[in-house]
Amino acid sequence: MESDPHGIRAFELASWQRVAADYGDTFAAATRGFIDPLLDAARVNADTRVLDVCCGPGLVAGAAAARGARASGVDFSSAMLAIARAALPRVEFSQGDAEALPYAEDSFDAVVANFGVHHVPHPAAALAEMHRLLAPGGRAAFTVWPRPDTNVPWRLLFDAIRAHGALDAAKTPPPSGSINSEENCAAALAEAGFRDADARLVERAWRMKSVHDLLAAFRNGTARTAALIEAQDADALPAIAAHMAAQAERFRHGDELHIPIAAILASAVRP
Repeated sequence: MESDPHGIRAFELASWQRVAADYGDTFAAATRGFIDPLLDAARVNADTRVLDVCCGPGLVAGAAAARGARASGVDFSSAMLAIARAALPRVEFSQGDAEALPYAEDSFDAVVANFGVHHVPHPAAALAEMHRLLAPGGRAAFTVWPRPDTNVPWRLLFDAIRAHGALDAAKTPPPSGSINSEENCAAALAEAGFRDADARLVERAWRMKSVHDLLAAFRNGTARTAALIEAQDADALPAIAAHMAAQAERFRHGDELHIPIAAILASAVRP
């Protein structure tokens, strides 16, 4: 099935508008651990002019500002931006499309995106925009998730749905691109005109009380994964949750689950 850019954008926008209020208390726990490595890869320090693309509630922009950087953020979701502006009144946030960013050339020393590039209809266009905005010698860095079958939280869910539900139940637009491997991420940066492209796997532990927290994060803080869960037969959800809980027990540490989670961190330099 061919990619539908308009369908992808409409689906993504509706999804992030819907989950904005709950994202910070749910799925943000999965992404926070990758913020400092992302900013380090972009060499964000005091006085760095940095743009957080697909900024959501402003978590990366806030962390950059805490380092003393001159941080800005941009997102297409008005609901997410309202949360970001309320939390970080001294950071400038703008509404805009990652494929056509509302800034002039050479405006930033660093441009970053934490789990945003794979959500846009044309990832290559988003990377080209990051290149356009950077001053010569500036650095771009982004994170994306590797394939779901290689990342433990998604594998727990998908294995349970495969056993008790239907993996093809969600009628969502087909995803765009294939930036879900280190090789593809580095190649995408090189094709966008960057040099010294690098991509590596970063691993963290996602800590939670139970699998119910994992399901709540997926349902209330994601786009495609939430749609997949919502598309399951309601009668199948208890069995799905029980299957996940049984498989997740091997990650128990005392009264918590420490579920391994991995991300691809890619970075490069504008010549």
